[in-house]
Amino acid sequence: MPIQRADIQIRDPFIVTIPEERRYLLFGTTDKDCWEGGTGFDAYSSADLEGWEGPFPIFRPPPGFWGTKNFWAPEVHRHRGRWLLLASFKAEGRCRGTQALAADAPLGPYAPVGRGPLTPPEWECLDGTLFVDDAGAPWLVFCHEWVQTSDGEMCAVRLRADLTGAEGDPVRLFRASEAPWVRPIRNTRWGIERGYVTDGPFLHRTAGGAVLMLWSSFGAEGYAIGVARSATGRVTGPWTQEDTPLYGRDGGHGMLFRALDGRLMLTIHAPNRTPQERPIFIEVAERGGTLKLAEGRSPR
Repeated sequence: MPIQRADIQIRDPFIVTIPEERRYLLFGTTDKDCWEGGTGFDAYSSADLEGWEGPFPIFRPPPGFWGTKNFWAPEVHRHRGRWLLLASFKAEGRCRGTQALAADAPLGPYAPVGRGPLTPPEWECLDGTLFVDDAGAPWLVFCHEWVQTSDGEMCAVRLRADLTGAEGDPVRLFRASEAPWVRPIRNTRWGIERGYVTDGPFLHRTAGGAVLMLWSSFGAEGYAIGVARSATGRVTGPWTQEDTPLYGRDGGHGMLFRALDGRLMLTIHAPNRTPQERPIFIEVAERGGTLKLAEGRSPR
């Protein structure tokens, strides 16, 4: 029996469309105890975004793997003839960081690429996403976490062609507080009275050639997704922020994918509470050089 979408607990959902097989693959944070656990990642397969097969184990940490907990936000890309998975990991005494993994098939099994994370070892980082520039060079866009900086930063670093490490130093793209819609939150565990969160970047090229970034923080109605725009079309920006979130009702960590019928779709997790989080799919449209929720289309 297929598993219904409403029965899948998942955070940070990421969809890969496989047109030649007429199916979708759903990846995400799947540990039941995602805040402390370190089991691995699972995936699901569907023909219609509603009924799903799985879960299929795609990554289990090999002996000696540096990450032991906080297995978060895997995203999967076809890249140079293989399948690339980027995800966040953490261990006691080590900062959270984004590690590259690779496989010969989309459902893995995935194995680590290189000896450690692509993000700076002394930074608390998460949610690295892949961006390939017009010259074909790979970049990692990631969050320098608010738990270390108070005002969370969005950063980018160019990667080596083989994805085993970074080339050069990270570039700060913007701070969370630069977006008019973002609201501060408290974190007593970290002693932060007014913190601004950066979370879940995902880059998108529009039909008109603009480079947009979806990213999450907290707005007036809770967890939310905003849109930033590169003024130059380059990953290094400068970046400007939309005044209001694309989605602001207690849901976030979004990405975009093309449905099998060609529609542009947004997927998020909502609500932002464990263990209630579920994958949500919403049709969006490119209008006026930015993204809008499609009129008359309700989330499902």
